[in-house]
Amino acid sequence: MTAISPEGRTFGVLIVGAGWVAAQHVAAFTAHPLARVVAVASRSLDSARRLVAAAGLSDVASYDDIAQGLAHPGVDVVSIATPQHLHCEHVIESARAGKHLIIEKPVANSLDELRRMQAAVRAADVKTVVSFVLRWNPLFRELKRRMSAGVVGRPYYVEADYLSHNGSWWSGWNDARTLQGGVSAMLVGGCHAVDALRWFASDGEFTGATPVEVFAMRGGYRKGRTREYNPLTGSWSDDAPAMEYDGLEVALVKFDNGAMGKISVNADCIMPYRFPVRVFGDRGTIIDSRVWSPTATAPPAWVDVPGVQPDSSDVHHHPFRAQMEHFIECLVQDVESHCNLHDAALTHEVVFAAQECYLSHRPIELASLR
Repeated sequence: MTAISPEGRTFGVLIVGAGWVAAQHVAAFTAHPLARVVAVASRSLDSARRLVAAAGLSDVASYDDIAQGLAHPGVDVVSIATPQHLHCEHVIESARAGKHLIIEKPVANSLDELRRMQAAVRAADVKTVVSFVLRWNPLFRELKRRMSAGVVGRPYYVEADYLSHNGSWWSGWNDARTLQGGVSAMLVGGCHAVDALRWFASDGEFTGATPVEVFAMRGGYRKGRTREYNPLTGSWSDDAPAMEYDGLEVALVKFDNGAMGKISVNADCIMPYRFPVRVFGDRGTIIDSRVWSPTATAPPAWVDVPGVQPDSSDVHHHPFRAQMEHFIECLVQDVESHCNLHDAALTHEVVFAAQECYLSHRPIELASLR
C-alpha cells in the first residue's frame, strides 16, 4: 500500500483503545490539519463513547469491536493504543486491512508475536511508527542534533535508566503487572530506556545503533508484595495488587558499531519518576541535559542544553503531537519512519534477550534471535 496524497482530503484515523494514552493520540491528531479522527474502537462501547465526548468530537463513530472500526468509511490510519498483550492481534488485523499503523510500546509480548507482526506489515506494505516518544522529546532531539554535528565525537559507552515505581496509580496497572499481560518491568516501561540506549549509541541524527549481544540480571525486593508506594501523592498502600515479575533489571548491551551500553530498569525505587541518560564519546560527554566538549568551548565548561527533560511518567508530558506530525509527514512523502516497526524490533530484541539470559545465565547473541 502506498501513501495517500493529502491533496483535497485528510487522513482518516481510527483510534483503537480508549484509555490514558489513547486520549493523547486523539489530541495529537485533532491538532493536525491533515488528520481527522473518524472512529474510536474499544473493548467497551461506553469507554469509546466517553473518549469521543471528552475530546469534544462530533461525527465520530464508536465501536466495541476493532473489525467494525476497520470497516468504517475513510479509515487510512489505525492508532493502536490498547493494552500491550492485545497489540499483536490488533496490528495484524489492521495491517491485513491495508491500514497504516501507529503502535504503542511495547509492541509485543514475545519474539514470536513480534515476528508475526513484522510479517503482516511487510505483506501489506503499510507504513508504521512505534511510540518510543522520547525520540521526539525536545531535549533528546537537540542532543542528537549536536551529536550528529560531532560535538561529543563517536559514542563508545552509553547509559540509560528507567526509574519509575509503577503501580495502581496507573490505570493500566492491572494488565501490566502480570506475567501474562506485562511480562517484565523492562518490557512494560523500561523499553523506553532500551530504545534511548540504542538511540544515543549512534551519532547519526535519525539513527539508532543495532544491538548484537546482551547480558542481563534481575532482582529487587518488590515482586509479590502488596505494599506499594504512590510517587504522585507520596503515600503508601498495603493492599495493592502485586507485581508478578522482578522490579529491577540491569542489562549490558554491545552494539554493531563497537559501542557498549548499560540499562537499568527500577520499578522498585522509592522516588519520583526519572530518566537519566549518559553518553561518553571520544571527544566529549553528555550527562542528562549537560554537555562537556573541550572542542566546543573555550575554556572547557559544562554547557546546559535547552529542552524539556523526560522527567515525568504522565502521558500529558509526552511529545505525541510531534510524533504524529512526523508520521503524517512520512505518509505524505512516502518514506519510512526512523522508528518504524522493524527498527523498534531491534529495541524489543534486547528485552527478549534479557528474558532468555535469565534462564541460560549466559550472554545472548542477538543473531540467534533473527
